[in-house]
Amino acid sequence: MAALSRYLGWAVLGLLAAWVLFVYFPGLLARIQPNTPPGFIRVENGWVYALSGLLIIIGLILAYAWLVTYINNSRTRRKRSFWPLFGQGLTHLFMFLVLVFAYYPVLQILAASFDPRNTLYRILPPASDNLLVRARVIPDFSQLSWENYAKLFDGFILYPYQAVLLAIAALCLVLVIAMAAYRRIIGDDRTDSPWALLQGRSLTIFAILSFILVIFLSPAQFTGQGTEAKFVLWVRNTLFVSGITGILAVLLTATAGYAFARFNFPGRYTMLLVFIFIQMFPGFLGLVATYILISNLGLLNTFTGLVLAYSGGIISFGTWVYKGFLESISKSLEEAALIDGASKWQVFTKILMPLSAPMFVFIFLLQFVGTYSEFIVANLFLTGVESWTVGMGLRNFTTGQFSTRWGLFAAAAVLGSLPILLTFYGFQRYFVSGYTAGSVKE
Repeated sequence: MAALSRYLGWAVLGLLAAWVLFVYFPGLLARIQPNTPPGFIRVENGWVYALSGLLIIIGLILAYAWLVTYINNSRTRRKRSFWPLFGQGLTHLFMFLVLVFAYYPVLQILAASFDPRNTLYRILPPASDNLLVRARVIPDFSQLSWENYAKLFDGFILYPYQAVLLAIAALCLVLVIAMAAYRRIIGDDRTDSPWALLQGRSLTIFAILSFILVIFLSPAQFTGQGTEAKFVLWVRNTLFVSGITGILAVLLTATAGYAFARFNFPGRYTMLLVFIFIQMFPGFLGLVATYILISNLGLLNTFTGLVLAYSGGIISFGTWVYKGFLESISKSLEEAALIDGASKWQVFTKILMPLSAPMFVFIFLLQFVGTYSEFIVANLFLTGVESWTVGMGLRNFTTGQFSTRWGLFAAAAVLGSLPILLTFYGFQRYFVSGYTAGSVKE
């Protein structure tokens, strides 16, 4: 009985796959209408097949839940309902459908990035025996090419020391991923285990080497003729601006949040209300004033001016969040340190700041991601091609004189998203803990 209950789910899944392959799809192929407009495939009563397929899957989930519950009740002699298990199955089905619809655009972008024809419109359907490919539900991967990615690195010169640092950084990244997978397999959730320490040190080395590569990457290393050959330089510019802005956001919100959480001074409550009032208005309402200020300072088309314009974006929100986090920490820790002779600054730097690491990572990531994907302010302040950011570079691929270069756009979008993916993967634990740590009511 136990073995039957264990493998029943796989049996149901096998029956479902056999039905889809040998009954569902052949029925769809038999109903294809030949006389349709060019580039389209019409299936007679296709919605009936889609709805019936979904209902059959739900029916199989219901049958599986009833059989498993019946077997368990027979073995344990208890009366349990199968509806909770059926509800779990429907929940997993809904989550699977959500994931499919969420990642479907990613699949299309990946397919377009490997298409050298730089267009998304096709007059005739792809010549394929697969119905989903001919209907353009699944991209046609029969003509894969690295041409678009090669254009993004055309003329790029990598110095020997940069190649060595890049190889070490890649090795550290592989170690981080391998240690994370190994810890998940063995169920090691400890933060002081040797594998966790190795993962943390590898991540730290990777971050330091990536910072060095970003800082010392020079515009002279990009000798390609087209503007697309400077895409890696645009990524470097964006990482540099986003990183500096994120660090400034952490420094400003840390000191401001500590002052509002631990000191009582005239106007404290009023200033907190002002911070809330500032968040009511979108940031682009102050673009004219910001532009005039940066222009009068002579900082247009400079990273300094862009960083200054970005730095104030998260101060009000970050101050409130960090203030709430500090109020969740008992004041007895600070009082004990003050009794031992520590100053207020030592209490802040040696006690509170180490405890605030998850919150600092959360604030840094919020500012980093917001700055990385920002376009309006960068387009207003930066004019030179060599000082563009990723957003401005992607816009350049969609404003061609005759046509949009969708292949280059897709390839650049894929490469441009990698820093965000790696950043979130490396600091996801701190990000989740920091996201919930500041939700403390005063």
